[in-house]
Amino acid sequence: MKKTMIQYFEWDLPADRTLYKKLTNEASSLARTGFNMVWMPPATKGAGGVFDVGYGAYDLYDLGEFNQKGSRSTKYGTKAQYLRAIGALQHKQIDVIADVVLNHKMGGDTLEDAIASTVIRYDRNEVQEGTHPVKTWTGFTFAERNNTYSSFQWTWRHFTGTDYNAATGQNDILLFENKRWNDRVSHENGNYDFIMGCDVDFTNPDVLSELYTWGRWYTQLTGINGFRLDAVKNIDSSFFKCWLEEMHRTGNHPDFAVGEFWTGDLWELKQYLKDCDYCMRLMDVPLHYELQRASMSNGTYDIRHLFLNTLSRTDPHHACAFVDNHDTQPGQSLESWVLDWFKTAAYASILLYRCECPCVFYGDYYGLPSSGREPVHNLREMVWIRSHLLSDNMLDLFDEDRQKACWMAYGPHPVVVIYTIADWKEKVFTEPNYAGYRMVDVMDPSHVETFDAQGTIRVTCRPGCASVYILEKDYARMKKELEKAVPKRGRKTKRI
Repeated sequence: MKKTMIQYFEWDLPADRTLYKKLTNEASSLARTGFNMVWMPPATKGAGGVFDVGYGAYDLYDLGEFNQKGSRSTKYGTKAQYLRAIGALQHKQIDVIADVVLNHKMGGDTLEDAIASTVIRYDRNEVQEGTHPVKTWTGFTFAERNNTYSSFQWTWRHFTGTDYNAATGQNDILLFENKRWNDRVSHENGNYDFIMGCDVDFTNPDVLSELYTWGRWYTQLTGINGFRLDAVKNIDSSFFKCWLEEMHRTGNHPDFAVGEFWTGDLWELKQYLKDCDYCMRLMDVPLHYELQRASMSNGTYDIRHLFLNTLSRTDPHHACAFVDNHDTQPGQSLESWVLDWFKTAAYASILLYRCECPCVFYGDYYGLPSSGREPVHNLREMVWIRSHLLSDNMLDLFDEDRQKACWMAYGPHPVVVIYTIADWKEKVFTEPNYAGYRMVDVMDPSHVETFDAQGTIRVTCRPGCASVYILEKDYARMKKELEKAVPKRGRKTKRI
């Protein structure tokens, strides 16, 4: 079965605590459409309470259960609603991928006195100011949880550094006395152990014990099927192999993991995979940047080489392809949006070609009201085609035209894709086994082409557009099944 994941959140969702309910209601629709993996947002309470997307990690044991940071619920709902959504997805044979944020903590409960050095922001190996007294929000007591599930309380000794000195009101990067940044991390900014908040010290044995204890508790309680691991470039590369092996021993024995190592440098991704002993997939950030470049090139990009320097080409078994996500959407820190005109072609490239584990972004599937973006044209149809029709036998139909991409998935349910980053394009080819077959362009159903008696066909696409051709009978089946996949809404009461 082909993997097809959806990232089921975006950064600007309203803080109305309804996402888990929506996901529960749409489990059947997602399954019918063809998704078999759902990446859910971080479930733990963030420092911003209901306004926290989940990456300002505060209390890993609070899944929307305790009255902390202004509410019991997280931005997405309560613990009970979270567990209900997981059950609804798994009932439809959809694997649940949990977003886990272990690198840092934010929103400390108490100030502590400590000694630290100030390091240069863009070269963390260089000291700007030697050791001096500081006051830091590094005491995490979780008073409202009152030791439920765990009595572990965090102090500055459990962190390598932090980014705020309350004594001066300065946002400096502080390295605590007798601590050193971990060497087994990205070398961006000299050393990228620190990213934000209170940086968890992965060399502290008490910290490691607690992270294993929490992981076992969480995995058993939720029964999730896998992990999306946040900010792995900032975490000791030796940590996850053993941690994931331990998590696999419990609960539903989760056997899937994908890490976020944000870099456009393919070599860095390959090196990290080697360093962590290939214990996870990595998000294919280089491919994302190639898609963005293609969308911004005004037709000058050589689309035939889209995958050349990507993880999806060089190590497909350890790659997770995506077009955009919550960090790249407009207004975010890593904004690098693939332009809207190219989105359909971009998704055709990851869903209908050779990518083993593509991920669809919530904001592309449902739209982004905050920035006026509509759902990507025919994205649901492409997900369905991947799930129900697409074979692994790909026949490349690229030629000397650098502005045109074209291929066919060969099999009992042929799929032909052609798209252009410039003007109108066509491709003529012959496949005798399909002689007489009628093909419908999913993007424009009035556009029908037929393999002639010799098996020759001419497929075309409009300027700056994509065409996806499938058999006429497959198109009829798809329409019928996608109509059934529309989520059922509550009946409206007729007003008299």
